[in-house]
Amino acid sequence: FTVLFIYFTSIATAQTTDCLHLREQCINAANGCESVWNVIEDACNISVLGNRCKAEDAIECNRIIQVLADEYPEFKNCVCTTEDFCSITTLLGKQCGISKDNIFTETKLQWSLSALSKQAYTANRTCLDVNKECVEDEVCNKQLSMYLKVCSVNKKCNMEECQTAIRFFYQNMPFEVAQMMTFCDCIQPDESCHRAKELLHGKPCAVTAVPPPSCLNVIHMCEEDELCRKKYTTFRSKCWRHVTKKCYDDEACLETLIKDDMPCSANADCKAAYISNWGTMLRVECTCQNLPPVEQSLCELFHHMLHSKSCFS
Repeated sequence: FTVLFIYFTSIATAQTTDCLHLREQCINAANGCESVWNVIEDACNISVLGNRCKAEDAIECNRIIQVLADEYPEFKNCVCTTEDFCSITTLLGKQCGISKDNIFTETKLQWSLSALSKQAYTANRTCLDVNKECVEDEVCNKQLSMYLKVCSVNKKCNMEECQTAIRFFYQNMPFEVAQMMTFCDCIQPDESCHRAKELLHGKPCAVTAVPPPSCLNVIHMCEEDELCRKKYTTFRSKCWRHVTKKCYDDEACLETLIKDDMPCSANADCKAAYISNWGTMLRVECTCQNLPPVEQSLCELFHHMLHSKSCFS
């Protein structure tokens, strides 16, 4: 018994050390991990590693911890999302496995009680109406409040943290609700509607860079980031199959295409892939101004793919 106790104690100690080291690496990394960690600390109300989680909503806290484990798999043995309380405490060495089933079940249960999720998707909704419906819906409002807390214009904007929060916001709601929010617009010059649209779409914090990057740079930066690259590949294959089929990553080939050569599927899979891009650099506003003529056509092609609503109108 003593030997077993020493063995399991040594495992826990080793895991604690490894996970503390991973946390330090995460905080000091330049790959977006720090942003996810900061959102965790905010959502879980924990500022010093080792404090028991004091989150008001343990489910919300555990969901964002799952995002950490999904996007940075090296943490998979350091977090557990199967407990009632916020499981960031397992970073201290408690061994447990990750089970998404519990999180997804709780998420579906919450949304099943939401009146908003029972509405069928209708096109041409104004962002003001969609925003009001979300605020009046307890489940939606709770998730919206957490996202807006991170992306608040009242504090200095951290683009990566805000992108993490908006990514988390959209991936944890039913597809019908996500469609309503993503494809809402403002037909008339209504200031209240445009403000609501900015809130729902992460502007300015998640999408506005100064100066705006070229669309070529956005694509190249995305391809260097594993998470973004996967989402971009899916988006391109689901929405712009002709591009994938004919040219794939060959930029010389892409330059030969024009917008009229690019039929967009605009089906449910395409819409889901488009929504999945929210909270990544693919949604950052980009420009094709001031580029050398040789790069202009390719840049405009990428701008069309990323930002044209013609695919869904």
